[in-house]
Amino acid sequence: MNQIEYCPAEVAPYPISCEEKCVIMSCIWVLRKAKGHGFGKALMNKMLKEHKDAVGFATIGFEGHWSPCFKRWQMEKLGFKPIDSVKVRHKIRHREQTFKISLMWLPWKGASAKSSWNKKEMLKGVDFCLAHSLYRAEKYGDTEICTVIMRA
Repeated sequence: MNQIEYCPAEVAPYPISCEEKCVIMSCIWVLRKAKGHGFGKALMNKMLKEHKDAVGFATIGFEGHWSPCFKRWQMEKLGFKPIDSVKVRHKIRHREQTFKISLMWLPWKGASAKSSWNKKEMLKGVDFCLAHSLYRAEKYGDTEICTVIMRA
């Protein structure tokens, strides 16, 4: 019905890093039929409770992407704020459509530290989840599946 995936930045599937201890959320998902019952917040609370010693939490968010997942507004609803973004175009799917990928940050307990990301690596997409909005099939190797349109 729902799931969340997260891990320390050092072993995260996204090219996101932090100067101090932070946690990267790589997936949060709630079945559409279960929408509106607070399951997303409950999953977030589990992650926050488990990592009380983290200075913050990071993830990504999309604007203008055709997928219903990882929308920037959804991440903002969970408490994340955008701290950087890049406007891109997918090289393989929906090539005519541009969208924004945002680095999202949720500071914990008043921490001033922030996360950063390697945008060039992010353009390669991900290979850890077939359903991910930036999934890169094995046949594309280590090439970039997105191209930068302009800095957002």
